[in-house]
Amino acid sequence: MEDLLKVMKAASDPGRIKILKMLEQRVMCVCEIYTILGLAQSTASKHLKILEEAGLVRSYKDGLWVNFALADGRKNPYASNLLGNLKHWINTDSEIIDLIKKLPEVHRETICGR
Repeated sequence: MEDLLKVMKAASDPGRIKILKMLEQRVMCVCEIYTILGLAQSTASKHLKILEEAGLVRSYKDGLWVNFALADGRKNPYASNLLGNLKHWINTDSEIIDLIKKLPEVHRETICGR
């Protein structure tokens, strides 16, 4: 039951759902995520930690960058199920559409100056 509860808790926040919808489009770093969502860096990091602990997101280091991507679902079957369904959910929501439109305009090199 613990695995299910982690996924449900992670999915219960609109900000975390937005992060998942953005990560469906591409791998991102925390600076890109907090810039697009207009969040504090600490808030975005906390959301990502909850998503990662639930098995919905994975992180990996690439040089100076820590990248975040959707998980493959191996860690938690409930996470796999949610991610599979989320690809078909709320795609016509105006807020999600606006977020996805912003993605090509935001680049980590510009934000962080590296």
